Amino acid sequence: MLDLLAYDFMQRALLAAVLVGLVAPLVGIFLVQRRLSLIGDGMGHVALAGVAVGLLTNTSPVWAALVLAVVAAVVVELIRAGGRTSGDVALALIFYGGIALGVVVIGKAPGGTPANLTAYLFGAITTVRPEDLWVFAVLGLVVLVGTWALRPRLFAVANDEEYARASGMPVLAVNLVLGVLTAVTVVVSMRIVGLLLISALMIVPNAAAQLLARSFAGAMRWASLIGLLCAVGGVVVSYEADTPSGGTIVLLAIATYLVVAVGAAVVHRARGRHHRAASRHAHEHGLDCGHPAVAHGDHVDYLHDGHRHAPHEGHYDEHGDRRPDPDRRPEQEVSR
Repeated sequence: MLDLLAYDFMQRALLAAVLVGLVAPLVGIFLVQRRLSLIGDGMGHVALAGVAVGLLTNTSPVWAALVLAVVAAVVVELIRAGGRTSGDVALALIFYGGIALGVVVIGKAPGGTPANLTAYLFGAITTVRPEDLWVFAVLGLVVLVGTWALRPRLFAVANDEEYARASGMPVLAVNLVLGVLTAVTVVVSMRIVGLLLISALMIVPNAAAQLLARSFAGAMRWASLIGLLCAVGGVVVSYEADTPSGGTIVLLAIATYLVVAVGAAVVHRARGRHHRAASRHAHEHGLDCGHPAVAHGDHVDYLHDGHRHAPHEGHYDEHGDRRPDPDRRPEQEVSR
């Protein structure tokens, strides 16, 4: 690892990986809640058109990609909010329009397709320039601060848009902010993960985090940690194995998800062995049953006749004569 830090390009690549690993899952968790997991792909294809324009005009591909991706995010949300077509159709139009524009513009480039276009599509650790790193750092900080500051509103709108609108929340503005944050995240990630693979880093760490966390806030922390480890680990492995960084990072994230999924299944099965069938009760346990409630893992048990009864499927857990803490409340699904 110390040998890697001796190279300037690896220092820049690792710093960029830290930014990407942190910000991509933070934005992705709200896309998962809104069932827009593939919107990162759409933004990536539009950003490809921006890269093509930048390469053709010999200007900065980063800024061109950012402008087009942000415009596309705003257009998609305005079309969806206007009710003129569904979000999926709007996303498809942007998706295919962006990649078609990119192909046409690239075809006009002198000498054919630039050799470094592949680095934007699939990621390459050697392409992170010092000036790009500063831009990515600023954009990454904007995403981190914006996501963390607006997380209660972003969650409320993503979880139940109609209720948020009825509560007087500016739903359109919140959705526009999320779209812009997604576009910025795609541009920040394109040098390391690649425009065609960034959506995976937004989604896969969140899929693993949902198996580990018991609250929304916990899922955000787990997703960021998994994304960070996979991004940095993927860059290191790609250097050692001489493979594209984007594909290596995504494969590492998928492997992490599989390990977490298997581990969660084993733990769930082991916990199930501790449950015993309970005798029939004359009443159903619940909030008004009169028995003290005790938080237990991902559900609530009720203290009854020296046993802790779970209110689901008529079983209980034997925990001796342990008394509940009267000041402890059941865990909430969402930490706001």
